[in-house]
Amino acid sequence: QTVAKGVGSLGVALEAVTIPGAEEVNDRLAKTDEKGECMMEIGLGIHGEAGMRQCSLLSCDEIAKEMLKAIQDYGREVDSEVVPLYKAGNELLVLVNNLGGTSNFEMSLLARSLVSQLENEAGCKTTRVLVGSFMTSFDMQGASVSIMPLTGHVKYALPFIDMHTDAPAWATVDAWTSGVSRPSDTEIGEVPGVESTSDETGEMSLPPVLIDGFADVARTILAECCKALIAAEPELTKYDTIVGDGDCGITMERGAKEVNDRLESGKLRLDHPSLMFADLADAVSASMGGTSGVLLELMFRKASTSLQSTLGEGIVFADMAIAFRAGVEAVSFYGGAQEGSRTMLDALFPASLALLSGVGPAAAIQEAAEAARKGVDATAAMDLAEAGRSNYLSKEVLMGNPDPGALAIAVVFEAMAPVL
Repeated sequence: QTVAKGVGSLGVALEAVTIPGAEEVNDRLAKTDEKGECMMEIGLGIHGEAGMRQCSLLSCDEIAKEMLKAIQDYGREVDSEVVPLYKAGNELLVLVNNLGGTSNFEMSLLARSLVSQLENEAGCKTTRVLVGSFMTSFDMQGASVSIMPLTGHVKYALPFIDMHTDAPAWATVDAWTSGVSRPSDTEIGEVPGVESTSDETGEMSLPPVLIDGFADVARTILAECCKALIAAEPELTKYDTIVGDGDCGITMERGAKEVNDRLESGKLRLDHPSLMFADLADAVSASMGGTSGVLLELMFRKASTSLQSTLGEGIVFADMAIAFRAGVEAVSFYGGAQEGSRTMLDALFPASLALLSGVGPAAAIQEAAEAARKGVDATAAMDLAEAGRSNYLSKEVLMGNPDPGALAIAVVFEAMAPVL
């Protein structure tokens, strides 16, 4: 009874509870404010009981401030007198409860806002923090906070709060028992980057480019490749609808449009292939989702780093071919597929090998385009996919339908060939 009287709780939500099987739906939060924006309710009950008031949607910090003010204003009874629940210097236990429909990400943000305000503004020390789904309602998108000052006889309850339990819904308590700061408040440092190749002036030290007119040729090639991929969207979508999840065409089109936009706005650095591949990786990362986007980004980044140094006096076509091959091998390594797995690698591997043939750039690109197309045709004859979205499909579905990722690669090389 002492513990119960020493706890202050308040809930907020964007949606009220859904009662399974009920004919009437609690839609009092369905209305919007004068700006047409969603409303939220402060102080509502877990069974859907009406709260203290409704208001326009607040930020996380604002929600935390409202919750703490309401709890403090309500206070608690001590010796027949109502006093604020906590005061500066108190140690607190803070329990942040998911009311049923809130993501872990949002719960963590709210917990951080609550603890930050309690410590930095109220001068308290939150030595115990629990965040989880302890008491929930169906579909209720909201959260509640319960605060208990660890004063007086309540301190005797701490061993029970800290005790390990097998109860699946009881989250592990974040206990701050020693040190000047709570362990969970320590920022995780960034992962160290790759060692810089910059010179003393801070400029990237890169080998010179010995390919005549590289920037102009690269601009034309990229423009043609983007145009071809955008035009190929219906065909890529057609085959991906059969052997994949149907988004290959849209994903490739989105990436091509992003690259083309950056090309036209001058955001792609075309004066050096290493910088160009790095910028292409950024464009792919910003626009393409799914596995193909991640793998193509890896390919471009590996090609970029491979061109930061060269064995000769500068970068020639052979260095570009070696860098491209390194990028393809990175796709295989991180993606776990090989040539013959019925993926884009069935076009990438033979194309990269053709580029290493030692013939001139124009002939090499033409051979790469032909090799990529043969790789695409080979996927249409495969009755088993060892990787990718197609690996669970029957041979009846696979046979006669090429892998759309491999087809996209062939489209790109076939667009490059006429330029050279």
